[in-house]
Amino acid sequence: MATDFRDGKTFPRRGRTAIGDALWLARVADKARAAAAGTIHDYIYPCPMDKGVMERWGITPQQFDAAVATHATDEALAAWLHATTSPEQIAAANAWLLQEKMENLERQDAEEGATV
Repeated sequence: MATDFRDGKTFPRRGRTAIGDALWLARVADKARAAAAGTIHDYIYPCPMDKGVMERWGITPQQFDAAVATHATDEALAAWLHATTSPEQIAAANAWLLQEKMENLERQDAEEGATV
């Protein structure tokens, strides 16, 4: 289920798109799947925001890569995240994104043509 970003017109899902209650999970999953498939184009995975979210979730990029490799659907990946981390850690990551990284979210949306 890797996404191919090589056309420059296809983008990872928005950082504010939640899977369950976890913001950023959809975006980082898209990027991780594309990186594994060699179709990430000029995106960076894991980028500093990916790492910041993962740090707050209490996981490493290597753990996330293994989860993406073994959980093919968003639902399965979300179930893994909820089994691996706490609701408080997910809330802390969401708060970090929405409070400290809002400018980054806005810039990504503008660059990728997303509407809020």
